[in-house]
Amino acid sequence: MYNTQPYIPNYNPQPSLDRINDQISQLETMKKQLQQTTPIQPQPTNLTQNFQLAPTTNREVIKYANSIDEVERDMVIGDTPYFSKDMSIVWVKNTKGDIKTYELTEIVLKDDKDVLIDTLQSQIKELTNTIKEMKNNEQRDESNDEKSSEQYVEPIKSTKSTSVSTTGTIKKK
Repeated sequence: MYNTQPYIPNYNPQPSLDRINDQISQLETMKKQLQQTTPIQPQPTNLTQNFQLAPTTNREVIKYANSIDEVERDMVIGDTPYFSKDMSIVWVKNTKGDIKTYELTEIVLKDDKDVLIDTLQSQIKELTNTIKEMKNNEQRDESNDEKSSEQYVEPIKSTKSTSVSTTGTIKKK
């Protein structure tokens, strides 16, 4: 009467396994979708950066000086140009202390019209100079002619000839 085995219903683990496998597959698809939309960024590492500052040369800076004395007093690291305030003189000082002096002139670029104007102005100057020279030459010639005529012409003297008789003229009625 007594049953030696207790009543244990048949337990089937298959539906539980199927449910777990479904959840795992859903999680994997979610993981793939996340990986496609946002790429995995590596974790930033702790960096220690040490900078050692070297002396810099101011090659882009224009230095001005009023005289060569100011250039001589200044200490330079490399070849350094110094400009006068009116930009007409440049002093270049090197590390040895040698100073070279240069004179600057501005070069104005001209277009075709400016070149034509300059040539016409120079031609006008030439013509006015030749006209002045011609007038000066004419005045010299005239003054020379007057002087030469005064020098070479002898004054006329009124002398009476002894061989000619001086009788009155006869008038006829």
